[in-house]
Amino acid sequence: MYTTKKEWLDMIRGEYLHDFVKRGGAAVKFCVPMEDVDHSQLLASLRAASEDESYIYASIDAASTKIHMIDKLFHEVARQIDWDDLANVFVRKIFSQKKYQLPEHREDFNLQNIALLNDREEMFLRNELHSYLEKEIFGDFAMSQEFRIAMVRLCLNQLDTASAPVYLSAAIKEWLRGELRLISTLRKALIFQKIARHNARHLLFSLTHWLRINGKSGLMLVLDITRYLAATRSKNPADGFFYSTPAVLDAYELLRQFIDGTDEMEGLLVIVLAPKEFLSDDKRGLRGYDALKLRIWDEVKDRQRQNPMASMVRLANRVAD
Repeated sequence: MYTTKKEWLDMIRGEYLHDFVKRGGAAVKFCVPMEDVDHSQLLASLRAASEDESYIYASIDAASTKIHMIDKLFHEVARQIDWDDLANVFVRKIFSQKKYQLPEHREDFNLQNIALLNDREEMFLRNELHSYLEKEIFGDFAMSQEFRIAMVRLCLNQLDTASAPVYLSAAIKEWLRGELRLISTLRKALIFQKIARHNARHLLFSLTHWLRINGKSGLMLVLDITRYLAATRSKNPADGFFYSTPAVLDAYELLRQFIDGTDEMEGLLVIVLAPKEFLSDDKRGLRGYDALKLRIWDEVKDRQRQNPMASMVRLANRVAD
């Protein structure tokens, strides 16, 4: 039994993007497209649906990113985020709430121009900005401490390059993307450790909260795990990573943790795309990891129709009568 692509996408849009996740919920959905479903078209439809509902969309393919390592996953999400735009939105919102006049053009958006427009002394306005950011960001304990420090620095850089040097802002973005070579570069920012398995999950959850307080509905994260089901190593390097069976099980454990952690998430919809071998391969497929299977497999099924709201659906363009 299959669900049509249109029916499933309509359900994702109506029940989750437009309602449940937008209200602060979180969910993990598994989708197994059949041969007649074009992956690129499916991804394009998911992107369009997420953008229509004001979500940030991030897509990660296991062929190029080791999804079973949460830090690698977070770094790839971070590369798809416009961090400066989010920080700029936040700073503008703070000043707007305080009834300040603001420059129309982004290139004119700095402390000196805001002080001139509002007949204020730049030094005192800078002090107020630090106070605002301390209260609104550093005092928001829904985000991890390292993430809060990083966002404060990025916000300062939107207006006050004297207080938050440009090199420090660039280093923070490199840190988020996993591209920073020396963590000592961020010592002045009071960040002393790289993003790794022990803290990446907290940073991802902090990101979804940060998106929501900056006017976004949340994050749609699409994970294509097709490459994990490849049983033989390809001779073509362009095909991407090859994963051992233990790495496959690690990936399933990570997905299991996402499912069990939905109560801790905010505004996050994770969609996992898997090939049909996910259902049939005894060694690499779902049957090889009961902890995940027991969470997404339907124990009770309708004989005539698949439930489109189930945790896992088999997707086709058309369903035979």
